[in-house]
Amino acid sequence: MKKIILLLILLCMPITAFAEELIPNAKSGILIEANSGKIIYEKNINDELSVASMTKMVAQIIILEEIEKGKIKWDDVVTVSKNASGMGGSQIYLETGEKMTVEDLMKGVSVASGNDATVALAEYISGSEENFVKRMNKKIKELGLKHTNFMNSTGLDEKNHYSSAYDMAMIAKELVVNHPEILRFSSIYEDYLRKDTDNKFWLVNTNKLISQYNGTDGLKTGHTDNAGYCLAATVKRDDLRLIGIVLGEENSKVRNSETINLLDYGFNNMKVKTLKKKNTLIKKIYLDKADKEYINVVLKDNLVVAEGINDKNNYKFNINIDKIKLPIKKNDKLGTIEVLSNNKVVSKDILISDTNSNKLNLLDLYKRNIFNIISGNI
Repeated sequence: MKKIILLLILLCMPITAFAEELIPNAKSGILIEANSGKIIYEKNINDELSVASMTKMVAQIIILEEIEKGKIKWDDVVTVSKNASGMGGSQIYLETGEKMTVEDLMKGVSVASGNDATVALAEYISGSEENFVKRMNKKIKELGLKHTNFMNSTGLDEKNHYSSAYDMAMIAKELVVNHPEILRFSSIYEDYLRKDTDNKFWLVNTNKLISQYNGTDGLKTGHTDNAGYCLAATVKRDDLRLIGIVLGEENSKVRNSETINLLDYGFNNMKVKTLKKKNTLIKKIYLDKADKEYINVVLKDNLVVAEGINDKNNYKFNINIDKIKLPIKKNDKLGTIEVLSNNKVVSKDILISDTNSNKLNLLDLYKRNIFNIISGNI
């Protein structure tokens, strides 16, 4: 009887309870489900530590925001300053006056963790690295993070430059959920810069899990004397995406093995539940000035939630429709749907149109109104 009671107690305990041995060598670490931010494992998650080149994840957020807003383009050409080319540490060996596209510089940041590439982009976007770092710290505040402050854009050791495992996880979440194009870069294992020149440069990803752990498509490594060896890894299998963070590891081998321990634990203890399938009709919207009076609002992707293997949750939905502007094209974003458990958002998806809809001209609008009056529809 005692064994049965003990087993029931164990099954009801949170899945983080037995995770202390997963990363014994790390100063801190965390494992989350990416979509909801649900914490699966934690160790000293608010300790303020050096995080080395993981700093660059915030730089990447800002770069991608500039792309998404149309303020810069991937084929823009950046002229490298003396300051950028003189950066030490990890680099792609930019030369003063060299010209390189934003896209290739982003590869240099994401794959090779190039300090010179990061500063070149920072200067291109904000005029100086100092101004860019101010924007990075502003972004941290916008994300509501309290244990991070940056003094540079690269993560080189500097007094008062720090973050935490929790903050790094939320930054990584912001990247992969709201700026998923980062995965186009962070998933590259090897590539070349300056391909058609005599100065061809081979890029090999500093994140070896890309080639070693199934489903890994990012995200960022880090290493300095103060930080030790750090890693933000993200892995997607089926509809479940996890983000694992380890800080302060003693070498890259331990860093990788303990990150794998975290990820294995997550995939062994989490499940994905599909609540609604892709293209499910969520709502019909009346459009009084469109060629189609009603338009279907459907799910862009499967609406899923991540749960512990023993969880049994009840969910509610919030539907948020954007201001509709004609014309509408098939697959245009029309809003979002949120999944709530205990009044907390645990998942969300984009709502789209399943067809095209154009604005009626005045004559057709007049004919419709007459028809509706005659038929008694209004």
